[in-house]
Amino acid sequence: MLILLPLLAIPVTIKGYSEATWQDPQIVDYNQGLALPMAIGLGVTVDFERTGVDRFEITSDAYPGDLVTVPLDVDADVIVDLEPAWARLFAAMVFLARPVVGGRIRITTTLPRGSGLSSSAALAVALADAFGVDGDALVIARMCQAAEHRIGVPVGLMDPLVCAGGNSGHALLIDFASLDTRPVPIPTGAEFIVVDSGQRRDLRISPYGTRVAECEAATAIIGPLGLATEADVIGLRDSLLRRRARHVVSECSRVRAYASALSEGDLHVAGLLMDESHHSLSDGFEATTPELDDLVGDLRSRPGVLGVRMTGAGFGGCVVVLGEPGSLDLATLGARAWRVAPYDGTLARRPGR
Repeated sequence: MLILLPLLAIPVTIKGYSEATWQDPQIVDYNQGLALPMAIGLGVTVDFERTGVDRFEITSDAYPGDLVTVPLDVDADVIVDLEPAWARLFAAMVFLARPVVGGRIRITTTLPRGSGLSSSAALAVALADAFGVDGDALVIARMCQAAEHRIGVPVGLMDPLVCAGGNSGHALLIDFASLDTRPVPIPTGAEFIVVDSGQRRDLRISPYGTRVAECEAATAIIGPLGLATEADVIGLRDSLLRRRARHVVSECSRVRAYASALSEGDLHVAGLLMDESHHSLSDGFEATTPELDDLVGDLRSRPGVLGVRMTGAGFGGCVVVLGEPGSLDLATLGARAWRVAPYDGTLARRPGR
């Protein structure tokens, strides 16, 4: 279903900015399925002051008091043991991007950590831009994915791909079997609101990796889940694998229908598809939590709300609301919330584009 990702811009010294995303769990993108992400106006900014030294000195507003040093020639073997842990993704990007000069890096963010809004993808794409990584959105996304894999997080391509390749006013329909992409216009009457459940999660220790393995086990029997049919799913004897596969197969169908609903301006159908998606995530994929389900139920009951679903890889984080304009008063929700709209991704925001 719909997803929200990060963006990027470059002022003053060298600055990378990557917006956050709301998204379908990344489970579809390494099962050759479909996803429909869009970039939003929350993100990560990387200020890079080149000083000509052979190292980086990094600070982050999310971790006040920490000062981390990473050498330009960082050894791949030390990345997974680097402390503090938040610096590991930075080190992995240095190893893969191989910038030619070091300096001072200051990272600032408008994203809550562990919220399911792709903060790590936002950081990786912002770093790729600040380091001058060239290439199209797919080239950048592959590097950012490889960096996350190096630190033990088995993410797919979706988040960095839309962070780099998103377009203002549009979601990005991605077919992970072919890696073809197509912008899908967002109707002007659609209002999207991201609400933070307050329940933090860490993909390195959540059941996310288990879901990846379960989908791989199902794929070994019936082939890529994004290309499978309901008949293929029924043929799975293991009831657990059958539930996991059914979610992926049905979610791909919902993504197609959701893209059509947006293109036709039918927000009521889009909202119902979001509801169905969340129920599947809760019952079939078991990627939600009681707190997320309660929040979804509360928001869905409010006048003017058309659909609500979990966002991100699950097990905490945020939910996304599709509603009529003004349907929710953010000040009365009792939780952090943001009205969001589709923005340009990194490549569209580069000078000269």
